[in-house]
Amino acid sequence: MAASTAVLHGLSSPFLAGAKSSRALVAGSKAVGAIAPRRFVFVAAAGAVKKSWLPGVRFGGNVVDPEWLDGSLPGDYGFDPLGLGKDPAFLKWYREAELIHGRWAMAAVLGIFVGQAWSGIPWFEAGAAPGAVAPFSFGSLLGTQLLLMGWVESKRWVDFFNPDSQSVDWATPWSRSAENFANATGEQGYPGGKFFDPLGLAGTLKDGVYIPNAEKLERLKLAEIKHARIAMVAMLIFYFEAGQGKTPLGALGL
Repeated sequence: MAASTAVLHGLSSPFLAGAKSSRALVAGSKAVGAIAPRRFVFVAAAGAVKKSWLPGVRFGGNVVDPEWLDGSLPGDYGFDPLGLGKDPAFLKWYREAELIHGRWAMAAVLGIFVGQAWSGIPWFEAGAAPGAVAPFSFGSLLGTQLLLMGWVESKRWVDFFNPDSQSVDWATPWSRSAENFANATGEQGYPGGKFFDPLGLAGTLKDGVYIPNAEKLERLKLAEIKHARIAMVAMLIFYFEAGQGKTPLGALGL
């Protein structure tokens, strides 16, 4: 725990963490359930059935059934052979990283299929095709992407260590109301609200106020992480195919 505290503290800065230090994240993970009124009883994970990624295997120790994973996270099947989630603070960070990478992978898989089906150009050659619409040079595109993505990712980084700190007018100058970027579900990584859940899949709008539905949100969390993991594996396969000059649609004979 001391080592992880030092790492997180080293990564933080006044710009990134604002008034809160990253140590608060670690301290918070240690303090959960430490002191509570006697009338409360913590039984959230006690009755949950812990699932395994190798259900037929009863040996293997922490490789098959790590003790630091209690099954409370959506899609937690006890797979952590490298022990990345031993520290609660790092487990929270890795879960958010998995979500972000999975969401980008899902968008990429859809874009690759739709783009090639529409243009007939392999996804790894789209930018170099003679008929491609490219008003900027590769260097300009790369620089613009790094600038914009860096700005957005820095906002996400700050919000991770200081939740809801970015839902203010100065942090969202393009928005008429900073409330659109507030964490309406109350859970890190799942903003919801009128802006991020316009179809009301995980909540409802009542008198202009977004009210999350805990039951729907839990089902969507599990569905999302499963699709995200499949998409990340698919992208890895796409990269191997591209190295051989093949495309996903070509591999399917389409």
